[in-house]
Amino acid sequence: MILTRWTPFQELEAFERRTRKLFDELGFAQPIVPSADVYERKGEYVYELEIPGFEEKELEIEITDHVLTVKGERAEVKEEKDKTFWLHERLARAFERRFELPPEADTQEVKAEFKKGILAVHAPKTITAAPKKVAAKKLHPQENR
Repeated sequence: MILTRWTPFQELEAFERRTRKLFDELGFAQPIVPSADVYERKGEYVYELEIPGFEEKELEIEITDHVLTVKGERAEVKEEKDKTFWLHERLARAFERRFELPPEADTQEVKAEFKKGILAVHAPKTITAAPKKVAAKKLHPQENR
């Protein structure tokens, strides 16, 4: 008899896989999208996406109204008919991710680089002017006319 340590996480993962498979069979599967890290550095915002299996030419990056959209589409891979998947989590043939850029992001100067399956989009911060103090002066009744 082999004893294995029970953890609730194994049960949760199995439940999640069965639920995903059920919804997939019914046609309600949520598409798998690339994992992303979004962080801020001095002078810029960085959006990193893990996109293994895609090539640079299969990616499209677009910015509209401070929304960064990353799309990817690759040629369909022929599946072997004799495969029975127990787990299928790889990125689909196509994906789309959207991120709202902060108001301080300079959307005209966004740059992107793709290396070893990681897409990094750099959005520099705009140079903000220092707040200006305005003195209020008292109006005399004669000036109010």
